[in-house]
Amino acid sequence: MSIKLGVPSKGRLMDKTFDWFGARGVELTRTGSEREYSGAVDGVEGVDLVLLSAGEIPRELAAGRIHLGVTGTDLIREKLVQWDQKVEPLAELGFGQADLIVAVPACWVDVNTLDDLDAAAAAFRARHGFRMRIATKYHRLIRDYLRAGGVADYQLVDSQGATEGTVKNLTAEAIADITSTGETLRANHLKVLEEEPVLRSQATLFRSRMARLNETDRQALRGLTETLGV
Repeated sequence: MSIKLGVPSKGRLMDKTFDWFGARGVELTRTGSEREYSGAVDGVEGVDLVLLSAGEIPRELAAGRIHLGVTGTDLIREKLVQWDQKVEPLAELGFGQADLIVAVPACWVDVNTLDDLDAAAAAFRARHGFRMRIATKYHRLIRDYLRAGGVADYQLVDSQGATEGTVKNLTAEAIADITSTGETLRANHLKVLEEEPVLRSQATLFRSRMARLNETDRQALRGLTETLGV
């Protein structure tokens, strides 16, 4: 057996993760073709690199199939019920920062807070006979946030594509999505509610609480975390 480290398999997240580990004396490299998803680890003993999509990593951590994984806080909290019983955050990596927010059409001049949104939702239902639709990929997090904020008359609709476009396409009245700069929201004539974000997310190194460890694994994990300084 060996410690399995799950890392995003492509793009900026993979590159930044490789840089973060490399700066701490652990070199991660991709081997083979773009489709093979295999890699190598140099600088520590007993660690295997597993390349996965960022969205798969929470599930693999929770199942105990990987011991460590790099993914966004948003994905961990959305995909895992009682996430803190299944994984432990070891280090925030300082990149991939984004806020999960609720946004409404910029022309809704009277809707700036969750109280305003609740009033608008009630008025919308009275006028149209159905609940205001909020498009999102983050159903668990948004439902909890709106419940805590006292918003009642709404329905969440699943967004598989570009969430920001759903209002323009008339498939939703508002959205809840991840944003880093807000440019795409502004381009789609949307504004963020003047509230704390649902969640401030960034790429984070998580340890699985579910993965089994023998003594050799424990030594390898200890060697890796000491080398990384986490």
